[in-house]
Amino acid sequence: MKLRRALLSFALITAVYLLALVWVDSRKQVFSQIGPLASILPALAGLSLLSYLLRYARWHWLLARAGHRIGVVRGALAYLAGFAFTATPGKVGELVRMRYLAPQGVPASRVLSAFVYERSFDLLAVLMLACLAISRYDIFVVALSFVALFLTFIVGLAWRPRPLTRLAAHLRLRRLSRTVRWLRLLRDGLTGCRQWLTPVDVLVAMSSGLAAWGATAGAFVLLLQYLGVVLPLPAAWATYPLALLAGAASMAPGGIGSTEVTLVALLSFFDVPQTTATLAAVGIRLASLWFSVLCGLVCVAALELFFSVTRRPRQ
Repeated sequence: MKLRRALLSFALITAVYLLALVWVDSRKQVFSQIGPLASILPALAGLSLLSYLLRYARWHWLLARAGHRIGVVRGALAYLAGFAFTATPGKVGELVRMRYLAPQGVPASRVLSAFVYERSFDLLAVLMLACLAISRYDIFVVALSFVALFLTFIVGLAWRPRPLTRLAAHLRLRRLSRTVRWLRLLRDGLTGCRQWLTPVDVLVAMSSGLAAWGATAGAFVLLLQYLGVVLPLPAAWATYPLALLAGAASMAPGGIGSTEVTLVALLSFFDVPQTTATLAAVGIRLASLWFSVLCGLVCVAALELFFSVTRRPRQ
């Protein structure tokens, strides 16, 4: 993945998000109330960091099971570097890890396999957490249908990759070599997920996913308590996961906008004032999405500095 192109996409998305916040602030006066959140944001960021570490432990486990032994620190930097580009369509920017794992002998297809496998179990974990408080049948059907369609698509192509092979062959005749390479990478990445469909790997992936996203949901519960918002405990735990599903279904980069709007709408069901609901949505996104982006950018800088030092010709 081209790092410069990914950085440009990230900059554009960030600019759009900031403009949206300015527009919201002109109507809701949210920024003037962010100051009091300063005392709770470190705790929220700490829970988010715990979530990242749990997900990294799962990712490291998957690569080790596939026969790739990478250093814990170097691997953590590479994994977190992907978060710098979380706010990209479908989170595909996270595949920047290919750039940093290739020198350690991890092929791009394996990185893609781990990415797809992780995202699949993340969706299942978030759906299970969201189901804690889905009382309306129509909302449950929509959430379940989205996850089921995504997993059916992934599993179908993982077991029957022939359509991708045929499409790649067809495009090769048209001399679309770059598209052909990406299709073959996608095919190999999807089929590579099958190696982890063992009881042990599934148990590790599911339990770590529930723990990781449970920590993120817990951060939102803590934020609601800090803002004085009283919700039934199951609903409080399920609200943010349900909003994350809506954000994923929207296909917006990082769920930006759709997740926040869904959070405000869900909180309005419990008669939470819109200003408070908007503040809660902005606060949790600062402590989760944008904190992860910050961590990722720091890791990208560290890895790029490491590469520039190691590649510098000796005097």
